[in-house]
Amino acid sequence: MDVPELIHARPVPRPSRWIWAGIVTLLVLTLAHSLVTNPEYRWDVVGQYLFDPRILAGAQWTLLLTVGAMALGIVLAVTSAIMRMGTNPILRGVAWTYIWFFRGTPIYTQLVFWGLISVLYPRLVLGIPYGPTFWTISTQDVANAAVLAILGLGLNEGAYLSEIVRAGLNSVDKGQWEAATALGMSRGKTLRRIIIPQAMRVIVPPTGNETISMLKTTSLVLAVPFTYELTFVASAVGNQKFLPVPLLIVAAIYYLVITSVLMVGQHFLEAHYGRGFDGADSPTGKSRAMSKRQQAILNAGTAKAGPYLDVTP
Repeated sequence: MDVPELIHARPVPRPSRWIWAGIVTLLVLTLAHSLVTNPEYRWDVVGQYLFDPRILAGAQWTLLLTVGAMALGIVLAVTSAIMRMGTNPILRGVAWTYIWFFRGTPIYTQLVFWGLISVLYPRLVLGIPYGPTFWTISTQDVANAAVLAILGLGLNEGAYLSEIVRAGLNSVDKGQWEAATALGMSRGKTLRRIIIPQAMRVIVPPTGNETISMLKTTSLVLAVPFTYELTFVASAVGNQKFLPVPLLIVAAIYYLVITSVLMVGQHFLEAHYGRGFDGADSPTGKSRAMSKRQQAILNAGTAKAGPYLDVTP
């Protein structure tokens, strides 16, 4: 009996790949030539101010505003999402009103009002309306520009993140709630131990995107006014030196670096909370190797136990 010859498969030719590779290469070379040869970019000035103390301080304040606003926003988002999913109609109404107001008005307008808070409310008072006053303090003593900027950004971000968190919580199968209730777990414990950990794989990607967006949104805190943010500092130095373009390039470099670090962190968070789901490690790589190893152990144990009936289809 003749043995059939092996089939020598050839890949399907794809000339469109080479065409697109040529087009992209041409565009990249054109852009690189423009960046290098155009004297208006003043790369010498970019290098001179890249590590300027004022620019570094602006980058640090931008990071601080981003972290503070996102921390406040996440707390408000989780709280309002749980309130909207609860059974108390009063709390559901409060959460809905909060989301409706802060999503329905521009962030710049909100920051302007936060900047005028000491004019609108010169003193903060704790007491009974039309009754005795228990505590009072000047607004300017507790609310400086940085605090107001974080409050303004965080309250606005919390309204948007609330819908992301609610979508993540709703993505968990309802049977998880029923099983936890059958085991006698309280609603709060069910959220902390079962629902929120499973919802994180849905919540993390858009939250990471919102964090990167917040990094750029901090440039609007001039409305408070807060004048130590990276974009404002770079623009001020550029206007002072009559070189706005190189200083804006410096700011763009810092934004790109910070964004790249945030994207790397988001990748690892997604990989952590996505373990065990399609698209994380399986069906290739470590998970597949682990499943094969577990199957080998199972087969070895079965072989020691003696013959068995295989009912696998």
